[in-house]
Parts: sequence; structure tokens; C-alpha cells
Amino acid sequence: MPLLHTGRRRTKLDRSYNGPPRQGPVRHISPAQLNLERVHEQNRLSVRKKDGTKAPEPAPGPAAKGKPRLLLMGQRRSGKSSISSVVFHKMPPNETLFLESTARIQKDSMHSFMDFQVWDFPGQVDFMDPSFDLDAIFGEIGALIWVIDAQDDYLEAINRLNSTILNLQPSYPNVNVEVFIHKVDGLSDDYKLDIRRDILQRIQDELSDHGVENAPINYHLTSIYNHSIFEAFSKVIQKLIPHLPTLEALLNDLCRSCRFEKAYLFDVLSKIYIATDSSSMDMASYEICSDYIDVIVDVSEIYGWDRPKEYIELLEGPPWNKKLEDQSGCRDAESAIVLTDGKRPIMLREVNKYLALVAIMCQGSYEKMPNVTMNVEGTVRGLTEVFEITKQSRQIPRVMRRSY
Repeated sequence: MPLLHTGRRRTKLDRSYNGPPRQGPVRHISPAQLNLERVHEQNRLSVRKKDGTKAPEPAPGPAAKGKPRLLLMGQRRSGKSSISSVVFHKMPPNETLFLESTARIQKDSMHSFMDFQVWDFPGQVDFMDPSFDLDAIFGEIGALIWVIDAQDDYLEAINRLNSTILNLQPSYPNVNVEVFIHKVDGLSDDYKLDIRRDILQRIQDELSDHGVENAPINYHLTSIYNHSIFEAFSKVIQKLIPHLPTLEALLNDLCRSCRFEKAYLFDVLSKIYIATDSSSMDMASYEICSDYIDVIVDVSEIYGWDRPKEYIELLEGPPWNKKLEDQSGCRDAESAIVLTDGKRPIMLREVNKYLALVAIMCQGSYEKMPNVTMNVEGTVRGLTEVFEITKQSRQIPRVMRRSY
């Protein structure tokens, strides 16, 4: 689907420190960026210990060796391949029933607002075997996602997870561990919470017995048959975004100025939201916004096409004699829909070909669309500037390079 974008001049920001003593520029980094730099530093030290030679110098950006990876691990038939297929390949959940068991490591490169990789590991492979190169697997890791089947006996899965964490702790202490308690669809809310509490307690107790206290592990209740799996991946991906606080601040300002109930910045391809405002999360509103993106994308695929050069020249000729971008108020996709008799309008505005801003407006705010449009346009310019600055800063280290 061809999507057009407005070219913008990059703004050079001076982040240098003006007060004494002036020793050079001061870097302003987020917790996500700091964590990624720690991961790169521990990889550099690991290489030094391994071969005794001079290790590569630290890069000026986070994890500058390659693309960050999401490692999907767990027992056989726990649902790892189904998760990857539904989230990143838009496979209908019912079709995952016919997927064969993974026999080898599946590596997918995702070219979206941020380039990253998804590695799907077979459940029967013992990657802690000495024949495996741990640096090749965990050297560029962004997050270790351990999938546990909530409808099966999960004691063996917990034991393998604890063994993995204990083996990785000496060399990779900053690995983000995310536990997906999967296949919880059909279970009662009380039973879900009981399972989560039991898994959390068993993991923490065993790690404490081995001297690992308060391990930074996050737990998510997920299913491919609802939007819980997308929400879980959203929280995982957000930890890899260095400028997440800036994105959230822009969305907070937009919600405050336009009186929005909720605003999301979505990755169009996967329907993962990479940022949202600070208001409380409402799963129903998230599902509506996510489905709304699918509707707009499907309509755009039907009616959108690559216009040939001759046709563009015809449009730019008489009687207008203007460039095509000067004949339209907005070159990016935008849409608005009103639910339940104008009480809760939903609006969508494309940021670039990978990202879309979707917001739920307050009751009766549809009459203020001119002001809303103006504020949204300013927010989109701010978001675009953030990603342009990020793209510019990644010209040397290409790990977190954004594609536009």
C-alpha cells in the first residue's frame, strides 16, 4: 500500500552543557537506552574474557553491534510459533492449529518503525549445551520471552526458565526476561490470577534459593484469540525505544489540549502500540482502536495504488499548474468515525508509513474537529521530528535505525 509523506527539514538540537566545567556534550538518555548500553558493555567484557584479545570499543549508541532481538523460548507446543505468526505475520488465530512443531531456530527480521529480529526457538533444543555459542544467541538480545502453557503442566517449563536465568546471570545480568503465561482464553479471571501467582512464587522462590533476589521478571497473561498478546508485546517493545518518555509526553499534551480520553501510537503492521498517554488503560478502547486500523488499512489497499509518472504530470498540469502536494491539505491518511450517535468519536492520523496515531475523543468533541485537527497536526510534526532525530543519531550505529 503506497503511502505518501511530507518531507521535513531536520532540526539540529544543541544538547551541550553550557556551565563550568565545559568538558564536552552531555548525553541525555532514557532508562531503555541505558539498559541497552549496559547489555552492549557486558557483551564487550564477555568477548574480552573469552579470547583475551582486545575487545571492540563501546559504540556511542545502545547495543551498536546489530539489531535487537526478541527471543521466543519455552517448552514444545507452548504456542511460540503461533504467537509469532499472529503478531508479526497477521495469521488468523484459527489457522495456527495447523502449524507444525518448530524443528530449528526461525529467524525473522522485522522492518518497521524500528528494525529488530524475532527468533523462535524449538522447545526440545538445549541451547545451554556447550556446543552452542551463547554470544551468538544472547549477544544482541533485546528481551527473552519465555512462553508457559497455562493449560498444561508448567513445572518443567518453570524449571527450565530458572536454569536459563541462572546460567545467563553471570555473563548477561541485564537481560530483560518476560514471561508470557499463555493460552489463558477460556479460563476464569480468578483462575488466571491463581496461575499467575503460583508461577511467580515458584520462580522467585527457586531463584532466591540460588542467591538471585528480586529478579526483574515481568509476567503477562496472553492469548492469541484476543488482544492480550498484542498488549504484552507492546510493553516488551516499549523497553527498546530510547525516546519513549518524549513520545509519551507528546501524547499527554495532545490529550490535555484536545480532551482526548486515550491516545495510542500504533505500529500499523503488527498493531503493537509503541507509546500511549498516561491515562488508565482500557482494553475495550484498545481493541476498538486496533480494529479500526485494520479497517483503514484494508480500505487503503483496495483503493490505493501507485500512480504512474504520466498520471501525476497530468494532475499537476492545467488548469491547476501546481505540485500534487500543494493541491491537498494533508498527504497522509487520516480518518474519523463517530460511535453511538456522536458520543465517542475515534480519529486516526498517519504519522509515517509505519506509524499511526489513533485517539478516542470525549463526548461532544466532534464539533471541535478544526481545533482537534490543528493540534493533531502539531503532534504529528513533533513525533516525526523525534524519529528524524533518532534516525540521524543512528547513522553510525545502525542497531536501532528507523526506516521511513
